[in-house]
Amino acid sequence: MTPDPNKSRFLRRLFRWLVAGLVIYMAACIGCAFYQRKLIYFPPRYTTSQVDEAGRASGLERWTNRSGQIIGMKRMSSRQPAKAQLLIVYGNGNWTVGCAHYADEIQSLVEFDVFILEYPGYADRAGSPSEKNIFHAADEALQLLSTNKPVYLVGESLGSGVAAYLAGTQPGKITGTILLSPFNRLTSVAQERMPLFPVWLMLVDRFPSEKYLQHYHGPVGVVVDGRDNVVPEKFGIRLFDAYTGPKQIWNFPDGDHISITEPSAKFWGEVLDFWKTNQRTISK
Repeated sequence: MTPDPNKSRFLRRLFRWLVAGLVIYMAACIGCAFYQRKLIYFPPRYTTSQVDEAGRASGLERWTNRSGQIIGMKRMSSRQPAKAQLLIVYGNGNWTVGCAHYADEIQSLVEFDVFILEYPGYADRAGSPSEKNIFHAADEALQLLSTNKPVYLVGESLGSGVAAYLAGTQPGKITGTILLSPFNRLTSVAQERMPLFPVWLMLVDRFPSEKYLQHYHGPVGVVVDGRDNVVPEKFGIRLFDAYTGPKQIWNFPDGDHISITEPSAKFWGEVLDFWKTNQRTISK
């Protein structure tokens, strides 16, 4: 039988298309792997004078380490000695001054000293953001807090992974935690957003919150939002379901990312009561 020349040409074209498609796909995978941190972190950058001015306007002051290097912002309780300390680790695209409202809301209810960590590469802090660098900065921040007062954590979005890391690796130092728009693993969120790529193999910065919280047994609050398109609520629910310690979930069906759709005083009052019920270390 004589081979059909049309069929042969079609098969050759098909093979070339498949090879070209494979090459393009591999190039896209390599590009995503190479630039993955630019896809994860979106650090706002400001001059030192801009940060100082914004901090003063929000009633915050600079927080420094033992070497005098600036590592964030703080606001001490108006009444001293404070009852406890609150460490805030923010979400991607945010920065210290953007978290001033947490200090406003919480300090209106309870006498806490509030500390807000600035990530490397954010605002005017030197360095570059990565899981390793942020975890190192968080470790240093926690070490600077007093050992004579309870320490509570607020972690929003990406910062929920940082808070889970601190709670899991230094559980004896953390009295309670609240996680806003959290995820069980960053790889799970990234895989859903990029379903055509092998994210599980490519991702370097993984923030495995679920894994870290296996080593923590204090109270963990979880806040999820029904219209969250950044970290869909199912990932926060997975984290909540997997945690075996004292826990409480707040679900805001009409909220988007990091959106508390009830009066802040009511919400934070519930969080403080949850911590108090499970630890009995808060005095209002």
